[in-house]
Amino acid sequence: MQTLRPMPGPGPTLQQPVTITARNLDADTSIGAHSHPWGQLTYAVNGVIRVNANNSSWIVPPQRAIWIAPGIDHEVTMLEPAYLSPLRIHAEREPFNGEKCRVVEVSGLLRELIAAMGDPQLAPQRAALIGELVLDELARAPTRPIRVPLPQDKRLKSLCEALIGSPGATQTLEHWSREVGASERTLARLFEKELGMTFGQWRQQVRLAHAAPMIARGMPLWQVAQQLGYASQSAFTAMFRKTFGSTPSAFFADQQGA
Repeated sequence: MQTLRPMPGPGPTLQQPVTITARNLDADTSIGAHSHPWGQLTYAVNGVIRVNANNSSWIVPPQRAIWIAPGIDHEVTMLEPAYLSPLRIHAEREPFNGEKCRVVEVSGLLRELIAAMGDPQLAPQRAALIGELVLDELARAPTRPIRVPLPQDKRLKSLCEALIGSPGATQTLEHWSREVGASERTLARLFEKELGMTFGQWRQQVRLAHAAPMIARGMPLWQVAQQLGYASQSAFTAMFRKTFGSTPSAFFADQQGA
């Protein structure tokens, strides 16, 4: 894993409240934990990224982006080669009324506006106008988060990091208790106390988070189910419907039409 520093570039001003930096990054590259005095819309034009912020983790395909408020520590890891294009937004122009983190759907218009912001020949006056359109579109963007909360306890954190890295793992909590040096009962209690859910519920969130980019890339549902440790496609679809109220196909059709 290669860890890089945030990319230097112009910060936003009240005259130009939205600026952009962009670069191609290889898989297994990480932008180490850091924060900014401005807010950031973390977005990759292509590829899939993982964002850790505010004691949570998100798997982010190109159809989504994550708002991170000013001053919030965050880390970004490339799960695939990605063209990372984060928007920097002035603290006084936050689009989400002080929310620390928010997942948004990236509409076709927002995607084109971000592309326009990245034009190196863009005049400052035009950049400011496009930035205002970006802020307006962001405020209207729907959100469908698949948030994976992260723990503070070191033993539980070790378990969770392993499962995020291998979402299809089927080992029981008893197995993980031996791996991390804590009893099964202790781990079960920590899941409830720190994450507000059972081990099974948390693992389900991890699998659904990984499912989103797989489905968005067009991977067959049977293959998604297989890679994520489900016994069958129907078992995966049933769990997806229970969580989101629709089948995976209908869910992503709705996203593409948003």
